Amino acid sequence: MRVAGLISGTSVDGIDVAVVDIGESIQIVATLTVPYAPHVREAILAVSNAATHTATIARLNFLLGELFAEALRQVPVPLESIELIGSHGQTIFHEGEPADFLGRKVASTLQIGEGAVIAARTGIQTITDFRPADIAAGGKGAPLVPFLDYQLFRHAEIARIALNIGGIANVTVLPAGAAPEDVVAFDTGPGNILMDALAPPFDRDGERARAGNVNEALLQKLLADPYYHREPPKSCGREQYGAEFLRSSGIDIATAAELTVRTVALAVEGYPETREIIVSGGGAHNSYLMERLRATVQPRVTTSAEFGIGVDSKEAILFAVLAYQTHQRRPGNLPSATGARKPMILGKISMVP
Repeated sequence: MRVAGLISGTSVDGIDVAVVDIGESIQIVATLTVPYAPHVREAILAVSNAATHTATIARLNFLLGELFAEALRQVPVPLESIELIGSHGQTIFHEGEPADFLGRKVASTLQIGEGAVIAARTGIQTITDFRPADIAAGGKGAPLVPFLDYQLFRHAEIARIALNIGGIANVTVLPAGAAPEDVVAFDTGPGNILMDALAPPFDRDGERARAGNVNEALLQKLLADPYYHREPPKSCGREQYGAEFLRSSGIDIATAAELTVRTVALAVEGYPETREIIVSGGGAHNSYLMERLRATVQPRVTTSAEFGIGVDSKEAILFAVLAYQTHQRRPGNLPSATGARKPMILGKISMVP
């Protein structure tokens, strides 16, 4: 079955598209990233964990549906050959840990990019809203990528960690010969989110971070945050590392880069049997970040490109695979990774006539 996956991540840099053929294996047909226009990116950031207006969110929800459909049309693959679409959309709020709200404890998440619009513009059944079902089952709604990491990177004899450095950094721990219930996954902390905010739209190759000086006293203070030492499952997002964090911490870009490296290293230290770290996401392009990572952790550090998976396309491939799972009425979460009480069939379906 030919399935398209679509996602815009925490960095809000654009729409990643992957078209894959799914059968006994996953075959990548085409991948593409379509950047957001600057004013669209600014509008998304303005409603992300921020005081805003319901009209703005509603309008962006439908606008992003249009943009996601247009992004898919730019892939050099005949649209009529695609049988199903899985779209993660754009997260504007994620709170996997229940918070006090109106006398109750509520965990919640919100992704925008209207699936009905994508289905109507493409004529293809579209599945969206993959995270709420996991939260409804007591999970954190994240990370979902371990479902794909397990299929792509598990090895009978080599213990691996799949590390994705997007806006937030997350790891999937794959013990040698792992069964699905052996997989552990969690967000380690900031990925590119702080660096991007301090050097918009991003610090190319880490040039500014490399030229700066790490504030070690501030770094140690930040590393004392209980989150980094809490047992998984756990997740974080722009809610923890947004404008308020930047204001209150006074962090600089060199220290922000080192915070990403050190929090990843803290996570890796918990799994000393690990022999390889497989990096994907925008952070894999940051040569300074990769150098610091290789200098700080013990396992061999490589990228998903070594395994035929482009560093920018893994999450788009994931949502194609999750859509396929939903189409087949099969679960798409790993409870050991998200904390859900049970495996869940994920997503909501937008049909076409």
